[in-house]
Amino acid sequence: MSTAILTGAPVPGSSLADDLRSLGFDVQVAADATEAARLLSAVPADRRVALVDPRFVGHVHALRLGLTDPRFPAATVPGALTAQPEVRPALVRALETTAGAVGAGVPTGTPTAPVTDRTVPGRLAVTMDAGGTSVQRPELGSLVAAVPTDASARAEAESALASVDDEAVRLRSAVKAHDGFFTTFFISPYSRYLARWCARRGLTPNQVTTASLLTALIAAGSAATGTRGGYVAAGLLLLFSFVLDCTDGQLARYSLQYSTMGAWLDATFDRAKEYAYYAGLALGAARGGDDVWALALGAMVLQACRHVIDFSFNEANHDAVANSSPTAALSDRLDSVGWTVWARRMIVLPIGERWAMIAVLTAVTTPRIVFYALLIGCAFAACYTTAGRLLRSLTRKAERTDRAAQALADLADSGPVAQLVAAHGPRIPGTWSAPVIALVGAGALIAAALQQPFGSRQMIFAAVFYAICSGVAVARPLKGALDWLVPPIFRAAEYCTVLILAARSDVPGALPAAFGLVSAVAYHHYDTVYRIRGGTGAPPQWLVRTIGGHEGRTLVVTVLAAVFTQHSAFTVALTTLAVAVALVVLVESIRFWVSSGAPAVHDEGEPA
Repeated sequence: MSTAILTGAPVPGSSLADDLRSLGFDVQVAADATEAARLLSAVPADRRVALVDPRFVGHVHALRLGLTDPRFPAATVPGALTAQPEVRPALVRALETTAGAVGAGVPTGTPTAPVTDRTVPGRLAVTMDAGGTSVQRPELGSLVAAVPTDASARAEAESALASVDDEAVRLRSAVKAHDGFFTTFFISPYSRYLARWCARRGLTPNQVTTASLLTALIAAGSAATGTRGGYVAAGLLLLFSFVLDCTDGQLARYSLQYSTMGAWLDATFDRAKEYAYYAGLALGAARGGDDVWALALGAMVLQACRHVIDFSFNEANHDAVANSSPTAALSDRLDSVGWTVWARRMIVLPIGERWAMIAVLTAVTTPRIVFYALLIGCAFAACYTTAGRLLRSLTRKAERTDRAAQALADLADSGPVAQLVAAHGPRIPGTWSAPVIALVGAGALIAAALQQPFGSRQMIFAAVFYAICSGVAVARPLKGALDWLVPPIFRAAEYCTVLILAARSDVPGALPAAFGLVSAVAYHHYDTVYRIRGGTGAPPQWLVRTIGGHEGRTLVVTVLAAVFTQHSAFTVALTTLAVAVALVVLVESIRFWVSSGAPAVHDEGEPA
């Protein structure tokens, strides 16, 4: 339960108190600012509180946006202000200042303030901002939120209120602002109504997210049967899982049910569903005598590397102080040409287009063709996006900040060996030195994996050389124009090495074990991304050291390949390593995301 305090006597005929109760607020009335402070002090410390001008005229959804969003400690709309427990002290200080300014005993609901920010909630918001407490001001669009000071202004506000259907606005705003073509035109037109249906029955986004995961796992199981009927069922179930995947986010936006647990589920389940489906296709193909595990793992590696390119570039430019890139300017001009927007969104093969392609091809073709299509489509998308970002980086005059450099260092996932080299090794100057050195080490490692016989001792030397290069690459702050390439290079080196060694081992079960290992490591890397996005920083250093960092794991895998060359022990070793990494990262990740300190992240950006 939350508490709302009306800062004055209710206006006769107003539904404001009922509207606040419908949003879960216990409504109390204060005659003046002094009494509002007294009532506020009596509210339990663990409750959200809101102060609302009784003259408020507006849509219920405007109040919902301003007063119930759990992501923001303090938020305001005209005539209303909310504060969560962590910023209650700042609200109390602001209220004491306001009470002194207004004067004890002066009714706060009378027209003493001719404009909205002169209302008590408006004054409080300004005072809290000035005191260093950020107050969120949500975009209301066509929604009405006003504090009329006379009868004519009130009549005008009520007329505007009646002319806008807030439920229609609420449904529209439930859909992500920037989404792919398939999602926008084939899913969202009806999934938003499914989200409303779920909201009216008390379902939560987390429950819908879990249903989406279970549906995708059933789809993977259907694909694993290796029959045509199983493939058709798998395709249909995968599409339905995607509908639910869209619905959970729309439900969160529709009902403002953001949560720390939801952030974790939303951040990880998409990858879990996709990779489980890849495994299901590989198992189904194996039942028909076609071994496509290398293709399945290759598709996963390519997709994970695509994502880390996106993440690294975005973090490197998250708070750049300048942007004069002609490429960015061209992109902005193209945005004014409608069809180019959709074409560019489809080219990158976002999750909607990708899953639709997978579902259709699963139903009508074979797993091998599905993976060929995935590899070709994702490779083209990766080349397209990487080329554009290279051009932007080379032509942009922007100073990288310390925050951006730290984010890239965290994404690099350097383990003890690389950290030791970075601390005591050479620091090579040069704007492009970091990505060049990383690329040299990765290139030597992958070339050795491809050319040296499986189990060769030279592979270990190549892994040591890669670890040394990795440390030298991150020895200096990653502030160069192309330093955002360093984490993707490390991901490609580690994942591709595991893939190549498992494929060349010719040991039964090695590729499925490698698939599990890369899945566990990729989870750790995605977890790192979403922690950085939430503003809490990367996972703790003890975790990175425990699982070895990218260079340590790569070195371990090469040693395992050299030791276990003639029997199935290599598969057992890879499986053991995969289970160990998965257990460590999952336990620590679950502990973090269910803790009170985890951020209520909700992705509103481009589709994954």
